[in-house]
Amino acid sequence: MQEESDLVTGEAVVLDLRVAKLASRAVAMLLDVLVQAALLLLVLVALMLTAGSFDSALTIALMLTTFVLVVIGYPVLFETLSRGRSLGKLALGLRVVRLDGGPISFRHALTRALAGFFVDFWALGFLGAVAVIVSLTSSNGRRVGDYLAGTLVIRERVPQSARAILVVPPGLEAWAAHFDLSGLADDLAMAARQYLGRYHELRPEAAASLGFGLAQQVSTAIGVPLPYGMPPWVFLTAVLAERRNRDHARIAPMHYGPPSYAPPPVPPPAPPRSDNPFTPPS
Repeated sequence: MQEESDLVTGEAVVLDLRVAKLASRAVAMLLDVLVQAALLLLVLVALMLTAGSFDSALTIALMLTTFVLVVIGYPVLFETLSRGRSLGKLALGLRVVRLDGGPISFRHALTRALAGFFVDFWALGFLGAVAVIVSLTSSNGRRVGDYLAGTLVIRERVPQSARAILVVPPGLEAWAAHFDLSGLADDLAMAARQYLGRYHELRPEAAASLGFGLAQQVSTAIGVPLPYGMPPWVFLTAVLAERRNRDHARIAPMHYGPPSYAPPPVPPPAPPRSDNPFTPPS
């Protein structure tokens, strides 16, 4: 039976995606191995055709270098450039994401690839036995590489209607642009996003108490006090939406132009009035 993920998207809503389990991941892995085997075969044929041009030591060195580049470089390259999808995962509709639902980076892809080679599959993995055992014992189907990198593989193909868009609340854009989000940990961001996604499922007193506690933790992490009179969910929405915007900006194509200068710091917004335009997350 398929299990739904408890993760949330970068738009701060609970994911309606299903966690990728062993069967789908095994098929994706098989496709990737076939691609890697084809690449190695092509290089081996090329080296055999040019064997007379090199001595045996150089030929062996080239073969080992090619093996490392294909086995480790292939997943790192594809998962970094496509933000979590190798060719096999692309074919199966899977994607690697961070534990908070955000896109992975080179560091995550490299950690997964190295762990996959040395622990999960090849060097010490007994041809994938370690990965299979760890995945079967994990509630989310994670292998050793996922635990080390802080990642999860999810099913990406879901109806578009299952997603909601979250933006910085009106009037808070300039204030949120000056947040220092480097201290905001992924697990805290995930907890805040899950709270926003399930806001209407909570009892009012529970929503208020949990929201205030999360807002205080986020406030401490980013060094910005919770403005007096601002509902916690408004503060969390501004922080998470700004974090999402910066994540997207990092993976967007760079545009070069005249140098820009940062505007002066913007003070916190005034306490919201009774007729404020903000509405609770839905």
